[in-house]
Amino acid sequence: MAQWTTDELRRINASTELRVTSERADGSLRPYTTIWHSTLGDALYIRSAHGPQNGWFRRALHSGKGRISAGGVEKDVTFELADPAVRSDLDRALHQKYDQYGPGPVGAITGPDVLETTLKVMPRD
Repeated sequence: MAQWTTDELRRINASTELRVTSERADGSLRPYTTIWHSTLGDALYIRSAHGPQNGWFRRALHSGKGRISAGGVEKDVTFELADPAVRSDLDRALHQKYDQYGPGPVGAITGPDVLETTLKVMPRD
């Protein structure tokens, strides 16, 4: 499995927003959606701010493949549900990065009911 480089993760995490898209069955890409994100260790994590029924989230989880763009890094990626063990560390990272925007926006991607909408994003070979 491919891995992020240290520089890619640094550049992605330094950006405020990330653009994400999933692949259709024919391999074409859907339109990008702009979201918030964070890195932990050697992985990138994204969450749906509007629950598991959010369109981009459902499509990414179903497809398992797509592309991200952030911080000058554009990569084909895979999506998989995150390990539940990352929840509290990811919450802290997201609060540190986004609390400046107020409790409402960051509250939509942190807390006890967001684990089912957390995706681990890794580069594809």
